[in-house]
Amino acid sequence: MPDFAFPEPVKVVIWDLDDTFWRGTLSEGAIEAIEENLQLVRDTAARGIVHTIVSKNDFAPAEAKLQELGIRDLFVFPQISWQPKGPIIKELLEQMQLRAPNALFLDDNPINRAEAQFYNPELQVADPADLGHLAPLLRASGKPDPGFSRLEQYKLLERQQEARAAYNDNLAFLRDAQVNIQFQEGSAVLPDLGRIEELINRSNQLNFTKRRVTKEALSASFADATRRWGTVRVHDRFGDYGLVGIYCLNLPENRLEQLVFSCRILHLGVEQFTYAHLGFPKLEVQGEVATTLNTTDYPDWITVATAQPTPNRPTPPADSTAPAHLRVLLKGGCDLGQLTPFLQAFQLEVEEEFNYNNEYQIPVHVEHTELLRAGREWPRAEQQRLAAALPFLGQEAFDTKLWNEQYDVLVYSPLMDYTQDLYREKATGLQVPFGGYQNLMQVDPATQAAKYAQRRFQGLDEALLRRFQQEFAYVGQITPALFQENLRWLRTQIPPQVPIFFLNGTEIEVSNSGEKGAVARHGLMNQALAEFVASAENCFVVDVRGFIQTPTDVTNNLRHYHRQHYRTLAQHLAEAIGQWHGRQLERSGWVDLKARAVSLLPSKLRGLWQK
Repeated sequence: MPDFAFPEPVKVVIWDLDDTFWRGTLSEGAIEAIEENLQLVRDTAARGIVHTIVSKNDFAPAEAKLQELGIRDLFVFPQISWQPKGPIIKELLEQMQLRAPNALFLDDNPINRAEAQFYNPELQVADPADLGHLAPLLRASGKPDPGFSRLEQYKLLERQQEARAAYNDNLAFLRDAQVNIQFQEGSAVLPDLGRIEELINRSNQLNFTKRRVTKEALSASFADATRRWGTVRVHDRFGDYGLVGIYCLNLPENRLEQLVFSCRILHLGVEQFTYAHLGFPKLEVQGEVATTLNTTDYPDWITVATAQPTPNRPTPPADSTAPAHLRVLLKGGCDLGQLTPFLQAFQLEVEEEFNYNNEYQIPVHVEHTELLRAGREWPRAEQQRLAAALPFLGQEAFDTKLWNEQYDVLVYSPLMDYTQDLYREKATGLQVPFGGYQNLMQVDPATQAAKYAQRRFQGLDEALLRRFQQEFAYVGQITPALFQENLRWLRTQIPPQVPIFFLNGTEIEVSNSGEKGAVARHGLMNQALAEFVASAENCFVVDVRGFIQTPTDVTNNLRHYHRQHYRTLAQHLAEAIGQWHGRQLERSGWVDLKARAVSLLPSKLRGLWQK
């Protein structure tokens, strides 16, 4: 792997165990965990990269050690035996329905690596000694997946494959699998614009037409009466695969312009069933595909489900034009993730967009209003230039779900406007937010770089800080006037029928936080926010000051609350949404009880609360 670059995106990492994932040989005695590897698995699983194991060991003690390390649930399809690794990896990739070029095999033994590549010629391999260089690349791969949705899809596939292995007759397995398909067409596909664009542009194995699109062209095509667009959702007894297929039929020509499926439904017959369901229209297959379609077969083990409301298509109640199940986009700091299970008790469908650790392992907040405007207004070239030049931004700093319009309610915490400082690039005048309550122009670069190194930030070394001090000027925290101007701009960017519920800040003195003047700053910004909301259409404030009132209600700073208060905040928020909605939201006592129990778990386990 020259220059430590991945020739193709890594979708799965295949780990050896002894002297690779951990130090030592398990069969010979105690082993030593490598914390960096444990954290790498956690971090990259939260970006959609899947992890598996091919190791020469006895399965039971190896699995027990992984359980002891608290990491077993983040691995799928583990292959732990004394068999040669090359053939096992070939079979493993077939089971996972992945291509060898998208897999990275880590093994300390060069003979094992050579054997793996002999059986899988395009497989990416590496010595674990190179992980210091590879880990940042892996952390920069994929995209944020805090709910581990991709991992869950592979666990579903793993359950399916285990069940399939118990059948000698594949047709008998398919009949027992209880495969259900739901087709949605017309206006029902509109909320799925983002997923449809992703499926068309990223799928290859089951992309029969391979006609890539832009969102703009896709949206225009949806409005074309001569095009019949549809989506395919699949569910079987092993779980819900979600939206896994799309089609577009040119009606005058009776010709398929798009026919694309996710590889997660490979070997279930979904592609052939969909083709038959459409009446075998004309289809010019482009390039290689994993399945051959024909104009005769109609798989009889698949049934068509009655259309039901889905998370992507709320159904309006009979006496209102508002949706019965509201989709909420929750945008702010990652602590707000503690709201999600409590909001779901009110049958709200919550999508999250929080800060995350970027490819340099630096937390990036993506909610500052100046950053939102930059993502919408700056030329893409400027975004990419600054993202590459400033490690505290990174590749995805300007990306957001705000503009996809796939939500009914926006819940937004602007507390980074309360907190972060702005720095202006002298050459261009462009402003970027970073840090907070500290002027980086007045610090010693060597001392500050050492502090960042202690926090394991990468790229913020002394040389970078000196260059930053030369090329940027300190602006300070955003002014209340500019904050209000940005909020007015934001209101124009969000569809007017979508309400915005703002979460303001508490005004509590926290003696050990190190953020001098934070209480006064919060008071000033809370007033600015209240003034804006009073003059804006369809905007509301959920005031946390009513129940976050003493130092014992917060943790390390005045923006982080103790766990029980997030349940209270969720209840206030649900009440406010209900008032806007015109009816009280129904609440599940069982889901609320489960959420309360899960809130007591350690934070790294809380994200798995639905498992």
